[in-house]
Amino acid sequence: MKGLVLSGGYGTGLRPLTFSQQKQLIPVANKPVLFYAIDDLVNTGISEIGVIVGPHKEQVIKTVQSGNWGVNFTFIDQPEPLGLAHAIKISKDFIGEDSFVMYLGDNILKGGIEEYIKEFQRSNADAHILLTEVQNPERFGVAQLDEKGNVIKLIEKPKIPPSNLALVGIYMFKPIIFEATEEIKPSWRNELEITDAIQWLIDHGYKVKASKVKGWWKDTGRPEDILDANRLVLDEIETKIEGKIESNVIIKGRVKIGRETLVKNNSIIKGPCVIGSNCLIENSFIGPYTSIGNNCKIINSEIEDSIIMDDSEIISAGRIIGSLIGKEVKVVKDGSSIQGFKLVLGDKSKMLI
Repeated sequence: MKGLVLSGGYGTGLRPLTFSQQKQLIPVANKPVLFYAIDDLVNTGISEIGVIVGPHKEQVIKTVQSGNWGVNFTFIDQPEPLGLAHAIKISKDFIGEDSFVMYLGDNILKGGIEEYIKEFQRSNADAHILLTEVQNPERFGVAQLDEKGNVIKLIEKPKIPPSNLALVGIYMFKPIIFEATEEIKPSWRNELEITDAIQWLIDHGYKVKASKVKGWWKDTGRPEDILDANRLVLDEIETKIEGKIESNVIIKGRVKIGRETLVKNNSIIKGPCVIGSNCLIENSFIGPYTSIGNNCKIINSEIEDSIIMDDSEIISAGRIIGSLIGKEVKVVKDGSSIQGFKLVLGDKSKMLI
């Protein structure tokens, strides 16, 4: 099998961060979301992976090539986000006659996909979709099953959902899916919808199998989703301290601290949290569910339930909670207020609060 990872689109739900970053490269627990998808594919033994790129494609290509997966990548340009089925359509030369897994690069699934791929390979299905129960199915593609669990209907973002079973952004296909992408028409969004392509398979007598995922799944399309995924991933980390911790520092819970990082002057680090390399944490409180990237300075501040990306500085900024702060950001405050701040700041922002 081959893998197809989607890393295109404009990421409007994550602006202003996505004005300068591709949304699939935003870090969760100091690791780009896209890397979770690639890891899942590599862990199944797949060695040929196509990556759909669009805006910021040079950024995506450079980041992916910086990894060390030992697989071959092919980058496929999708200049406009014309739908998931369109992404399949333009990947035909790469896929050829092979079966493949399509994995949306802004999705994270606990436990990986190996068992679902094996299930697909054992079956005679032409497509295999993954489902999960959600509270807001109108935000997703939704599946309707019959009493035997067979897929009978798929609808993209229905106003009146027929079920609460959302399609997880991971699909397995045989090459017949290319015929479906040629036959369907663009939706009202002017996109070739993956739900329409799979529905075409069902309507033409092809077998579509469905499985409910066992672990948690996150679609990281909005700031609150990114922060939620960060919590879920951090819940599973193990303590690893490689930096320097001064004697007057308190560390509680599971904490990862990178090399060349210095934690000093009565700081308190309360896990689960992760702090990258070459950081300075001074006279500060780093609370649970916080990820701090590389080369950051946190001085005289409190940060909790937040993501701080590489090369940022938070100086005398009071209390920051539930925040998503981009790269090379500076947040400075006089420290006189005990009020908490909730921020979403794009790269290279400067903020006096």
